[in-house]
Amino acid sequence: MMNRRDFLACTVVSAASMMAPAVYALPAKAMERQLRFYNLHTGEKLSATYWAEGEYMPDELASIDHLLRDHRREEIAQIDRSLLDQLYMVQDKLGSKGYYEIISAYRSPLTNKKLQRNTDGVAKRSLHMQGKAIDVRLRGVETKYLRQAALKLKAGGVGYYPDSDFVHLDTGRPRYW
Repeated sequence: MMNRRDFLACTVVSAASMMAPAVYALPAKAMERQLRFYNLHTGEKLSATYWAEGEYMPDELASIDHLLRDHRREEIAQIDRSLLDQLYMVQDKLGSKGYYEIISAYRSPLTNKKLQRNTDGVAKRSLHMQGKAIDVRLRGVETKYLRQAALKLKAGGVGYYPDSDFVHLDTGRPRYW
């Protein structure tokens, strides 16, 4: 027989699992997850199958980390794998195979500080500095639709910048602006 404390603990765990972000509900049909990137600052392109046969592919992830580096300082950081899955789910939801055009991905703390001084809207504790945020466009998709698809996932933060024509995605708590 279960005591009151155990019952409450089970209830909390059950409720939390039902509210888990949709990012973990990846399409069952996906035997492979592929993303395509075009870095607007460096001109580099990459098509990477970053997940296959039930696991992440280390060499492909390293290529993605390199392309999404802080191009100002040539610093590379590991990009949050959940962010990659979020990007994959957004493109899947939109039925797109286009390139993600990268406005900003990983930022070193020094770059972030410099941008904060010179640009409006740069957060002091930006998730970009942890490899948990990205500013993108998806070639062939209007940013308003990219934003809508990301919002439906409820997988993290979604910022919409229509004047600059990009969407911010992150793996922080679900919120939008």
